[in-house]
Amino acid sequence: MYDFAPAAGATKPEIYAALIEAADAVTRGESDGIANMANVAALLGEFLTDTNWVGFYRMVDGGLVLGPFVGRPACIRIPVGTGVCGAAALGESQLVGDVHAFPGHIACDARSRSELVVPVIRDGAVIAVIDCDSPSLARFDTEDQAGLEALAALLADRI
Repeated sequence: MYDFAPAAGATKPEIYAALIEAADAVTRGESDGIANMANVAALLGEFLTDTNWVGFYRMVDGGLVLGPFVGRPACIRIPVGTGVCGAAALGESQLVGDVHAFPGHIACDARSRSELVVPVIRDGAVIAVIDCDSPSLARFDTEDQAGLEALAALLADRI
């Protein structure tokens, strides 16, 4: 049984280091990508405070399809280039302090006010995105982005 959690009072870099260590532990040697995404979504839910949705969208047939997540039911399909997730599917992380100011934002959960979406890239192609939403404005910053980008790099060959 796993019981992963960040240390009390940990800094963001320490939280992300512990998250990546935990994600490595639960995905190492497992070939099922859906199972790995499910465990990592659960870890994201445990490690990241002030979030209302964390999880994955997978690239399927040229568009994003809902993958494992923690949160309320979500949009099932998102076209590449549409909304924050669709923008990240073009290959660049999207750090959005106010989703209502983002052109074409898709409001799957009306409580979401800020969002960070990071692409998972394998062999130069986006295979998924990691999506994190918060009910607070400007919840995410460049430390969060760096942490999730490191997580995405770890997962590129495991999902």
